[in-house]
Amino acid sequence: MSISLHDPIINQKVSEMAENLIGSEIIKLAGEVKAKMDKGEKIHNLTIGDFNPKIFPIPTELKNEIIKAYENEETNYPPANGIQELRDAVSRFLHTREGLEYNANQILISGGARPLIYAVYQTLLDPQDKVLFPVPSWNNNHYTHLSRGQQIFVETTPENKFMPTAAELKPFISEASLLAVCSPLNPTGTTFTEQGLKEICEMVLEENRKRGSSRKPLYLLYDQIYWTLTFGDTQHVDPVTLCPDMKNYTIYIDGISKSFAATGVRVGWAFGPQKIIDKMKSILSHVGAWSPKAEQVATAKYLKNDKAIDTYLTSFKDEVNQRLVAFYNGIIDLKNQGFKVDAIAPEAAIYLTVNFNLVGKTTADGKLLATTADVTAYLLDEAKIAIVPFNAFGSSKDSTWYRLSVGTAVLSEIDELFVQLKAALSKLK
Repeated sequence: MSISLHDPIINQKVSEMAENLIGSEIIKLAGEVKAKMDKGEKIHNLTIGDFNPKIFPIPTELKNEIIKAYENEETNYPPANGIQELRDAVSRFLHTREGLEYNANQILISGGARPLIYAVYQTLLDPQDKVLFPVPSWNNNHYTHLSRGQQIFVETTPENKFMPTAAELKPFISEASLLAVCSPLNPTGTTFTEQGLKEICEMVLEENRKRGSSRKPLYLLYDQIYWTLTFGDTQHVDPVTLCPDMKNYTIYIDGISKSFAATGVRVGWAFGPQKIIDKMKSILSHVGAWSPKAEQVATAKYLKNDKAIDTYLTSFKDEVNQRLVAFYNGIIDLKNQGFKVDAIAPEAAIYLTVNFNLVGKTTADGKLLATTADVTAYLLDEAKIAIVPFNAFGSSKDSTWYRLSVGTAVLSEIDELFVQLKAALSKLK
């Protein structure tokens, strides 16, 4: 007699880690948005941290180099740490653009930033080691879980633009093996100030002086994947530039995904202490998380084309900033009209931090908006606007703040969006 794999007597237990892994709230929301769009509804989908390539294409020079690389049959396995030409080009890029000095052997190439972040966690953490990170932030809770670590999170505040401070982190610093931060920050689009980051770095250095050689150091994961996308007077800052001694403890995450609207091209890099980079390389060599060779060849050539990069970034940043400013002005205009909304002025990345303080309001048909989930659903159903609540990034369930992404926003449709949003807000009592 055959037994179906779906028969309840079959034991299909999995690891505790897999069993308890939480699904992505963003993907869940994206599914709801797609279902509405499949029914023909026009939804302003501002949820995804990605770009519409028809609005924000990758640089023409990069695209042409990718095509040329495939025509030249660059399709075999690349070296585990990335081709030499690309690591050399990244080293030069870091030197010329940020004043950071890392040689090619201190740089690791991978298929975007995600495998690199995973490798940092796997390299530095033993089971039950503690990871300290602020919320809202992107995926640190999931990477901690995947690494079988313990999370310590600090909920940040709008008064500090949701950027963590040394004072907020200090009570937990002695327990942690890894401190994970990001600037410009996903989901807020806000950034560290020089003083704010310097205080955190000095705290890390002091903690490591206390530990000496008796304990594993406290390392800093510094995700700067959005660092080129700063606007106005905002200046990107980084740990090693502010505190050179941090070079022993900082692992940077970077790449072309956001800087050049190349999320699907999958070229990312990490750089940091030689030993840690070497161990990360060993881990990823078993995972096979290589960036495709043709894309590596193309990116190596593109990163040396300073004129093309400058031209692209000038236009690209202007287009992104126009959208961020338009959404910010629209929200502030509604706030000035008395609606319970707010926003933090845009600084960087492709995100705007917006507030819909609508819990407790009642809809036209008498339904109480009792939770943030109710508010999110109302905005989607009534205003046809999809945005991501901060609780999807680890903030408390009752947080009224949201991430609004402009990577797929059509500039000419923003006025229409605010007409719909105002109408929806006006119906609430």
